Amino acid sequence: MRLHRSVWMLLGLVALVAGPAAWAQKADPPAPGVSPRVDAIRKSGVLRVGVLANAPWLVENTKGGGEAWGGPAWLLSKEYAKRLGVKVQPVPVSHETKVPVLAANQVDFSITALAETPERLKVVDFVIYSNTSVCMFGRADNPRFSRAQTVDDLNREDVTIAYITEETWAPNRFPKAKMRGATGTGSPAPVEEIMARRADAAPINRVQWLSLAKKVKGLAALPQANQCQGSTEKAQPVGIALDKGQGPFLEWARSVAKEIQAQLTDEELRVAQEM
Repeated sequence: MRLHRSVWMLLGLVALVAGPAAWAQKADPPAPGVSPRVDAIRKSGVLRVGVLANAPWLVENTKGGGEAWGGPAWLLSKEYAKRLGVKVQPVPVSHETKVPVLAANQVDFSITALAETPERLKVVDFVIYSNTSVCMFGRADNPRFSRAQTVDDLNREDVTIAYITEETWAPNRFPKAKMRGATGTGSPAPVEEIMARRADAAPINRVQWLSLAKKVKGLAALPQANQCQGSTEKAQPVGIALDKGQGPFLEWARSVAKEIQAQLTDEELRVAQEM
């Protein structure tokens, strides 16, 4: 009897340590009759998703063979379809139609990467799984850049920050630094200013940084962790969108995204590194 009680005590301890995650179940889609949109998807047998390439969140396979689309948005769409017991049906959209198609009921989700903005929140709801942000980069052999351990360390009077003049973020972010404006040349960042040593640091989109680092040797970035992909500088939420007024469907969609967030992040990094 004592041994039996000990076993149960041990099982209880395991459950306490493991926490809810050990016993968590996958989020089930809304039951029939709860969500008209889910009922319609099940009836049609397809999940319609608006597609427009926007790497690294959604990329089109133009090489032939394999799936036509990839990236975390496509991965999330496939997970939704799997749990609903239907197939994913890509519906091409444009920059002009990627949001209006939702109200027109031409798609169930718009999965091209959409930044969450106050204007868009008035007409659609979001399932957020990523964000846009910027890194700061400079020459690795430049002491004024290499001594910096954080982005805040660049906010110094002896540091020169280059930025595209159309952007206003850098001057506000680094009020103590010297600013050097550069006109847009089609480049994602004022790389020439850095390489010519006319500036010590410059901002660049975190995704574009991975490509730049491959093409131009001798550069370094801040923050350093995970190749700068975890940067929160100038961050803006990114996700997929669905039409307003779909409470149970929206709640379920967000729950699924949260469950597989680690997979979505890994897929985004994989695509970004291949760019």
